[in-house]
Amino acid sequence: MTGDEHRLAIDIVVPLYNEEQVVAEFHRQLMDVVTPLRRECDVRICYVNDGSVDHTGAELEKLAAGDAAVTILELSRTFGHQAALTAGLDRAEGDAVVTLDGDGQHPPALIADMVALYRSGYEVVLTQRVAADLPRFKRWTSTAFYRLLSVIGDTQIIAGSADYRLVSRPVLDALRGMREYHRFLRGMVAWAGYRTVVLPYAERARLGGVAKYSLRGMARLAADATFSFSLVPLGIALVVGLCFLALAAAEAVYVMSFWLTGRHHQLVPGWSSLMFMLLIVGAALMISVGLVGIYVGYIFQEVKRRPVYLLRAIHRNAGDAGPRARDGSEP
Repeated sequence: MTGDEHRLAIDIVVPLYNEEQVVAEFHRQLMDVVTPLRRECDVRICYVNDGSVDHTGAELEKLAAGDAAVTILELSRTFGHQAALTAGLDRAEGDAVVTLDGDGQHPPALIADMVALYRSGYEVVLTQRVAADLPRFKRWTSTAFYRLLSVIGDTQIIAGSADYRLVSRPVLDALRGMREYHRFLRGMVAWAGYRTVVLPYAERARLGGVAKYSLRGMARLAADATFSFSLVPLGIALVVGLCFLALAAAEAVYVMSFWLTGRHHQLVPGWSSLMFMLLIVGAALMISVGLVGIYVGYIFQEVKRRPVYLLRAIHRNAGDAGPRARDGSEP
């Protein structure tokens, strides 16, 4: 076979939201890795602008104007990190796709190692954060989340994993077939299986700006992961109901014993104890109904079949005449 036939096509997908301060520097660091990699691979870069309200879009258009292998996907609004990643994956055309964040915390230097592992036969190359200067609260909640998800879910997700990964074409095609609205790509990749290897890395500080994942955003991602990959919360609600049924039966036996032994006159109605039990039972019922309601809400949003994202525009250098992928905004 000729040398051209051995050239791999690699797509790099980078979602961005309000990162005007770091776009240029991140791209420079990325190109330090991509330039030597292009000697043996065809590398294309896809930046996804997730509805930024600053000058991120303008900075990205400058990058696209200077490199025919850079494409900018502009979403119609902010759909979220997972939807932005999905948009980039839907446009990928290569043999393998690398996804990473554009704030500089994911070191681009690992891409060369990922490609080498892919060439050695691995279909999924995951990364795992092994050292990072994180706040104690975030470090504790992250650890607790992955442990809980591993216990209650059927899919094992590596603690400290991130959306910095390489997936091969078969894995990409599998992900494209999963069009659920509430997306947790780390779990979806783990669920798909395939031959996987983990590459540890030390997370770096942001190149600038502030973190875009708020506590609310992290809680929403955790909820999507929990309710999309586990039915255990429904089981917990059932167990709670059975426990209170057992307590009610025990109370009935206890009261009946007074009547059978002729001590019914000792039974003194207690308003406080009655109210206490009513409050506990009411709380248990509300929790159970609430959990069921969450799953029903998820089902409702899925059956509407709305697209995961919508594209406003695609920016690329006019000299790029390569084929285009299908419009990933389709459900």
